[in-house]
Amino acid sequence: MSTRRLRSEDYNDYSSTEASPDSSPPEGLSGFSSPSSYQRFGETDGTTWFQTLIHLLKGNIGTGLLGLPLAVKNAGIVMGPISLLVIGIIAVHCMHILVKCAHHFCNKHQKPFVDYGDAVMHGLEASPSAWLRNHSIWGRHIVGFFLILTQLGFCCVYFVFLADNLKQVISAANATTSFCDGNATMVLAPTMDSRLYILSLLPFVVLLVFIQNLKFLSIFSMLANLAMICSLLMIYQYIVRGIPDPSSLTLVAQWKTYPLFFGTAVFAFEGIGVILPLENKMKNPQQFPIILYVGMALVTVLYLTLGALGYMRFGDAIKASITLNLPNCWLYQSVKLLYSFGIFFTYALQFYVPAEIIIPVAVSQVPERWALWTNLFLRTCLVCATCLLAILIPRLDIVISLVGSVSSSALALIIPPLLDISTYYSEGMHPATVVKDVVISLLGFTGFVVGTYEALLELIVPTVSNATSALQ
Repeated sequence: MSTRRLRSEDYNDYSSTEASPDSSPPEGLSGFSSPSSYQRFGETDGTTWFQTLIHLLKGNIGTGLLGLPLAVKNAGIVMGPISLLVIGIIAVHCMHILVKCAHHFCNKHQKPFVDYGDAVMHGLEASPSAWLRNHSIWGRHIVGFFLILTQLGFCCVYFVFLADNLKQVISAANATTSFCDGNATMVLAPTMDSRLYILSLLPFVVLLVFIQNLKFLSIFSMLANLAMICSLLMIYQYIVRGIPDPSSLTLVAQWKTYPLFFGTAVFAFEGIGVILPLENKMKNPQQFPIILYVGMALVTVLYLTLGALGYMRFGDAIKASITLNLPNCWLYQSVKLLYSFGIFFTYALQFYVPAEIIIPVAVSQVPERWALWTNLFLRTCLVCATCLLAILIPRLDIVISLVGSVSSSALALIIPPLLDISTYYSEGMHPATVVKDVVISLLGFTGFVVGTYEALLELIVPTVSNATSALQ
């Protein structure tokens, strides 16, 4: 899940939230005649391989990372890491498919850049089905819909995350000490319901999204990233100390909780929207495949280690976010506050994309004198909608699993394999490739259906262990 996913004001790429190139494409497109000579924009001030790697890491690491220990519990200490590795490999393969199809359509249509939505639209245009060709524009609309759903889902997760962590810090404020050897934070004082914390955050978040200048937001983005990096380092150094004997942990959990694991895992790996803009911004796009595999390998190792070690460290007491398991001392209370600070400003960055898709269309329908007020009103309504959903679903683990199952699985697992088939089937595909794509898409669709059902069922009729873990 991403912590920073912006796009450029100069290029309307709504398939991601990462920055796109600031310069215009070169005049001549002769260099796009073959894949070997393929360059995106080739601007001299593009990003280096190291800068691209950093952006790739930031685009895939977010709140989903902190929920992976509970996800491993829902799958088992053996099944969880294995499944996480498999989902990671499939997700990276789908990213590779998207890049490959985008290259194909750039060369075919002599375009300098094709975003996710355009790639799906062109894929339907190349489909052997006449009906799909005639309705190819819906490909772009579907990607845009799931993108909006995903980004607003992230915003709901942030509301719940902030409320849970602030509630715990405030509850233990009077008894917080400098002694950090405890295994968990205990609620030591009565406090208001987490829903009221979510509601109390609403005015501050509304004021935050009124900031529409990306350059100004980038300052807070940098501070948010630094705060979250420091927090992660502190979390790691705590969980690796004093890991108890893991022999009592469940090796393979019950199948009913596995869909919750799936939703959280896909939520964490849903960084496919940043892939094409990152490649497009590079000085040397030919280096991107190596960067993609190296960067996602690092992300996968981070997910595996935090998920497994976090569950081993806290066992069945693991909560929806591992920050909620940190001890009641000033050092780790500050970790919660630091990560919450980062998440608060990341809300504005995640909110930017759905706002830029929805609001300009509505503003164009009103007189110019009402444009500003309409803009602010719609921003307020969107924030209130995410706040309301967070209040209705105040369990962080369920929100993450639900967003991952519903929208992230579509963007990361279901659509790319189908795009591969529609793009290359008419040109001839090996039957094994078709079968592989169908299997991946069916896996994503099964996770979509079962994961959504189990998340809603857990919300309506919670199991005792998960409900206790989430509400403490």
